[in-house]
Amino acid sequence: MPNGTEQGLIEPHGGKLNPREVTGDAAKALADKAKSLPQRQLNSRELSDLELLANGGFSPIDGFLTEADYKSSRDTMHLSNGVPWSIPVTLSASKEQANSYKGDIALTDVDGTPLAIMTVAETFSYDKKDEANKVFRTEEDKHPGVAALYAQEELLIGGPVQIFKRPENPTFPEYRLDPAQTRAAFVERGWKRVVGFQTRNPVHRAHEYIQKAALEITDGLLLHPLVGDTKSDDIPADVRMDCYRVLLENYYPADRVLLSVLPAAMRYAGPREAIFHAIMRKNYGCSHFIVGRDHAGVGKYYGTYDAQLIFSEFDAQKLGIIPLFFEHTFFCKRCEGMASTKTCPHGADDRIALSGTQVREFLTQGKEPPHEFSRPEVAQVLIKAERAKASAG
Repeated sequence: MPNGTEQGLIEPHGGKLNPREVTGDAAKALADKAKSLPQRQLNSRELSDLELLANGGFSPIDGFLTEADYKSSRDTMHLSNGVPWSIPVTLSASKEQANSYKGDIALTDVDGTPLAIMTVAETFSYDKKDEANKVFRTEEDKHPGVAALYAQEELLIGGPVQIFKRPENPTFPEYRLDPAQTRAAFVERGWKRVVGFQTRNPVHRAHEYIQKAALEITDGLLLHPLVGDTKSDDIPADVRMDCYRVLLENYYPADRVLLSVLPAAMRYAGPREAIFHAIMRKNYGCSHFIVGRDHAGVGKYYGTYDAQLIFSEFDAQKLGIIPLFFEHTFFCKRCEGMASTKTCPHGADDRIALSGTQVREFLTQGKEPPHEFSRPEVAQVLIKAERAKASAG
């Protein structure tokens, strides 16, 4: 019963999961071979990509993109075979490195431990500013995704990978489920229509409201926080996980929600990353995906609902997963509940909606934000984390 599709789950992107991890005797043979190969050390962002190649989260691709797929993804948001793929997954190399990378190379972690063998099929040049403009809609290096792009080497190397050792990830082992595992969990629970929720922030009442609205029309929710690299001022993953746990324990039906983590790094590519996040959740077994206000955005680079509008540029059947669009939500004192501009006729004076700056001010003062904004259990986790940060600093 491959991928759970026979029992009603959505097909993985491209038709089947394509995990690139090798196990058993084959893994041992690759590990031995890797000892004599040229090495390319991966940074934390690249290690996140390698883990998603290993577990099938990046299905259907089998490695870092070759030139035709890179250009097609960059220019058309599809692979060269027409499969939607909105962000190029690439590996760079200097000219000196590329000259020594003929055939197979070993990919290592930051300590030099070999993890995978990559067959370098192509080495090619690329225009960083062109990629920045098309993927991130800006050339400014103030944008964290653009800064990471500009920090890459001058050439790209493309080709398939075989991973014989996963990157070391001691954090959240019980929540680090592969796509095959989340799919098996959905089948076991009898879920067919599953909605995925992407987050790199604590879940406040507004997020809770849209998740529960989505649960009304689906069988289950995959709360799927991203735990790879984020901006330095984002709330750390361990604090966020504590927030999710206390929220789920107190306010969600246990048989309707699965908490797991996505080992991806944030690119902050806004609209394109909304598509990218949806594709990954499709691989994890989600039939629906929540897209809210300024999904994967940063600064003022994207319009408030650009991440929703971009879905109209794709063939819905090829993309496969159904987006659920939600507007900005808030607590309305006159409605006496959570609402959005779609459902609430009242003015700004009746609405409780706080900025991130206002929330941080509450937390640093040891005060809970209004209960209409944040559940008290979540607020207490954040206050405790702020106190620990202050005492450490």
